[in-house]
Amino acid sequence: MSTAHNDPGHGDSPAAWTGVIIMILAFAVGAVFFVLDKPVYVWASLAVFLLGPVIGFIMAKVGYGVKGSRFVPKEHH
Repeated sequence: MSTAHNDPGHGDSPAAWTGVIIMILAFAVGAVFFVLDKPVYVWASLAVFLLGPVIGFIMAKVGYGVKGSRFVPKEHH
């Protein structure tokens, strides 16, 4: 058994969390607007949803990703 630690982090970083939270909120708001029959707001929610991965990618490049310079991983017990 190897003692090397090769855990990729599973996206547990501020960049990943921010992107996912943006997408979850946009999906929830879009679903409400869908039920209320507000198609313009549904499309706007889709646009915000698509910004989630873009913002996560930008944050990762700035250093808030799993292997970023500004990210300090937590100890797992």
